[in-house]
Amino acid sequence: MRTLSLAALAATLTASPALAASGPFFSLANTDFVVLLGFLLFIAVLIYFNVPSLLAGMLDKRAEGIRDELDEARKLREEAQSLLASYERKQREVQDQADRIISHARQEAELAAEQAKEDMKSSIQRRLQAAESQIASAEAAAVREVKDKAAAVAIAAARDVVADQMGPEDKGRMIDNAISEVGARLH
Repeated sequence: MRTLSLAALAATLTASPALAASGPFFSLANTDFVVLLGFLLFIAVLIYFNVPSLLAGMLDKRAEGIRDELDEARKLREEAQSLLASYERKQREVQDQADRIISHARQEAELAAEQAKEDMKSSIQRRLQAAESQIASAEAAAVREVKDKAAAVAIAAARDVVADQMGPEDKGRMIDNAISEVGARLH
């Protein structure tokens, strides 16, 4: 089969006038024939040293490496997708929890605001009662002071009237009565 392919190659080379060299084709003086022999010798050496199978083995090994890398990349992609799904699920859970916390905080804030309103109302009520109590105490003190002043003025006026109307013996008798009355109350 090789002879046929060599013969076909030789026929192709001799058939084209542009590639033909001067002289007979099967002569060492023809450069095309020498190049053909070199090429065939190169192919024979490659086949002898089993280079095609080595190249095929290297290519198979490289293909296997690429296949392994693709499998590893596929596994990594699946892991990444599962991690992403996990993180998205956790994010939704955290968001739901945050929403619940915010809702609870709003409810507590509303309750605290209402409690503060009630506390303020009761504080205002207590302050009003304290103010009313202070006002009543001030009124009572003012009335008492006015009564005391009125009593003092009345006593002074009565003393002046009594002193003007009494003589010295009436004064002495009154002093004696007061002393006896004080002595009786003390014992």
